[in-house]
Amino acid sequence: MAALFGKRLRRSAMTTAVAAAAVAALSASQAPGLTDTQNGRQSTADATPSPGDSATGNSPYYTDLPPLNSPTAPPSTGPGSPGGTGTGAHEAGIPATVLDAYKKAETELAATKPGCNLPWQLLAAIGKVESGQARGGNVDANGTTLKPILGPVLNGNGFARITDTDNGAYDGDTTHDRAVGPMQFIPSTWEWSGRDGNGDGKKNPNNIYDAALAAGHYLCRGDRDLSQSGGLHAAILSYNHSQEYLNTVLTWLEYYRKGTHEVPDGTGVQPGGRSDGSPSPSPSPSSPGTTSPSPGTSKPPKPSKPGGSPGTDPSKPGGGGSTSPTPPTPAETVAHIEDAGTGTLNATAGDAFAEPVAVRTENAAGKGVGTVKVKLTVVGDTDLAFSGGFKSVTVVTDSSGKATAPPLRAGEDTGEFTVRATVVDRKLPGLDYKATVSARQADALTRTGDTELTCEAGGQFADPVQVRATYKGDAADGVATTATLIKSKDDATENDKGPYFKDADGKAIRTLKGLKTDGDGRLQLPRIYADDATGTFLLRIDTTGGATLTIELKVTAAGATATPSASPSAT
Repeated sequence: MAALFGKRLRRSAMTTAVAAAAVAALSASQAPGLTDTQNGRQSTADATPSPGDSATGNSPYYTDLPPLNSPTAPPSTGPGSPGGTGTGAHEAGIPATVLDAYKKAETELAATKPGCNLPWQLLAAIGKVESGQARGGNVDANGTTLKPILGPVLNGNGFARITDTDNGAYDGDTTHDRAVGPMQFIPSTWEWSGRDGNGDGKKNPNNIYDAALAAGHYLCRGDRDLSQSGGLHAAILSYNHSQEYLNTVLTWLEYYRKGTHEVPDGTGVQPGGRSDGSPSPSPSPSSPGTTSPSPGTSKPPKPSKPGGSPGTDPSKPGGGGSTSPTPPTPAETVAHIEDAGTGTLNATAGDAFAEPVAVRTENAAGKGVGTVKVKLTVVGDTDLAFSGGFKSVTVVTDSSGKATAPPLRAGEDTGEFTVRATVVDRKLPGLDYKATVSARQADALTRTGDTELTCEAGGQFADPVQVRATYKGDAADGVATTATLIKSKDDATENDKGPYFKDADGKAIRTLKGLKTDGDGRLQLPRIYADDATGTFLLRIDTTGGATLTIELKVTAAGATATPSASPSAT
């Protein structure tokens, strides 16, 4: 089981800890109506954001993650090479018009706000999370969506309540506002942040050129420098006040930075998982070729009619204008979900689990069903999470029906926790896994110095006691440690005389509990004092996991010279 513990994750290697710190630092000054980090919804339903509080009104967003294998960036062809737009995984494809809009916005911001350092990949990451790249690139030649893209009604029912600010001009709703377009601006924010990105003299939130440029300006407000993590995280959080939103956008940003490629409009991969748990919305219906409502339009889009002609919505599987019937989706044939060889889920606090959760969706005959979306959720209040700090992820089954979740990572909470797998949009019993997180531990302790520890009676030891804990040769960080001044090697009870520590009130104590090693497994004890007793005394240090070290402390009479002793003994 040695692999279960593994090497400690280096905190600097991931952005999650930085993202958490950014959320904490920004929450008081920049995030009115903070969101639940589990789903991105606003915690105060009645809070009405003023312009600048949130671009989207903290509307729901897509939670799908990119594949574990990042696309391969194309080789550079020299100066001026458009690096990062070569071949890659299917999910790395960005519709041609949408990609062009992002790059044009980056070019303009580089000229008008060069200190912002806006990368087009950030616009792509936000566009993916907000609308699935304009519903897979369903836009006309001018970049306007073929059908309006509208978020849920912000009526306070699970989301913020934002009463109508545009008389329905942008969202077709004269009672409440809704997020609009491929970058999901609420009307009150679009009113001041909207831009004309395609030069047609209009500022249309349902036009990808206009929306991408507006998003760029919105992210670059003030003196933000997006090449710095602080500015980048602040910009993303201003779009939607949720740490999980921040983590999701950062994950896609990193993915797109490693390589993308252009795909035809209307063929982009569309995500499915939503932060509020709702089914993926399809674009609001309208006749093919029509555009989003322009200012002055007050009629809301008509709802879809059940039983409409299948295969005519290019935003849905089998769509693209075809008149042939749409085949049943694979999820309709799923009868149950089974384990697919998941091993024992054990890890030490702070470590990655050696085994990922793997499931398989099957039909009634026991045959695997592919292209099925499976949601995996860490249940309950715990800091156990998937890679990137996500409490829930959505993965798609392969042709054999198998889906493997990203690696689980243990936090500091110890105990037994539940990870639940469910089939998206199907009322089927879920599958629960037990994940056990054990306390950090050490199997060896050593002193970091060899100076003899001596002092005169009534004085204090000049040299501090510092030790280092390891587990199977690696630094054991965060390990619970206890230090006790004991009576003898054969009697480990607390001594009632000799050297002592001081508590916060300056009183003598001889046992210290609740100590923890630092990131390199080191621990330095507080200063040690001596009473009037002289002789050789013992300090014992114990850790979770059984590591023990006994150190000699010598106290001499005032004015006496200490004689050298043997090196500290370790048990």
